[in-house]
Amino acid sequence: MTAVMRVMSKFRLAVVQLQVSSDKANNLSKVRRLVKEAAGQGGKVVLLPECFNSPYGTSFFSKYAEKIPGETTQMLSEVAKENKLHLVGGSIPEEDGGKLYNTCAVFGPEGELILKHRKIHLFDIDVPGKIRFQESETLSPGNSLSTFDTPFCRVGVGICYDMRFAELAQLYNRKGCQLLVYPGAFNMTTGPAHWELLQRARALDNQTYVATASPARDEAASYVAWGHSTVVNPWGEVIAKAGHEESIIYADIDLQYLADVRQQIPISSQRRDDLYAVTAVQQGSG
Repeated sequence: MTAVMRVMSKFRLAVVQLQVSSDKANNLSKVRRLVKEAAGQGGKVVLLPECFNSPYGTSFFSKYAEKIPGETTQMLSEVAKENKLHLVGGSIPEEDGGKLYNTCAVFGPEGELILKHRKIHLFDIDVPGKIRFQESETLSPGNSLSTFDTPFCRVGVGICYDMRFAELAQLYNRKGCQLLVYPGAFNMTTGPAHWELLQRARALDNQTYVATASPARDEAASYVAWGHSTVVNPWGEVIAKAGHEESIIYADIDLQYLADVRQQIPISSQRRDDLYAVTAVQQGSG
């Protein structure tokens, strides 16, 4: 392996766990500051949390919704360009054609919009005595698989509840993704039970890196996020994890290590495609 190849096989991922408030301007100002801090620590790909410009909740989506491009995505574009990095813009409430979406916009190092992922699986759950939440009361689902390329690797994007669907991660794996990112806001019921477990499962199933970005916990909010943004390696090990407060975590993504794991346990070549298959019914990215 040449020196250049060795350099390109590693890069630093930064995950921002933002303390989100009802003040959109303050949220955006903090994103600027924290992304700049992450870049100063060598972050080449920076991941923001779900619903980072507004409180999370069906009563807030319409109030904070924006067009894309709009105020928030213009800021993301500027910050990505200023810091010369790939910026995965968590998610924001997006308005388009009279419908609302939970949308992740990804920007490249020249400030260009390279991807727009609308949350595919809406968070509709009812756990008696603990939590009931119905995103479908206000949001519409996206209909596309979403991947983008960096100089280091291909990245697959999901948002929060998308992580529960193993088929999506498998399809991203088949499309050549070596990193899966899930901005997400699990709550105080599903967070301690499933948050880390799901990330480790997706990483292990697909022998890939998995990163999640949660908002920091606000005990006074109507929806209390679990926090604990995490990065998991292809062996299923947690290699970086936040607490519940506002912070940035870092992980050095080692693609040679990923290749080694896949060679040692070669499940991709051992699948019985003659017996089963996971296929995409609808193609498309963005």
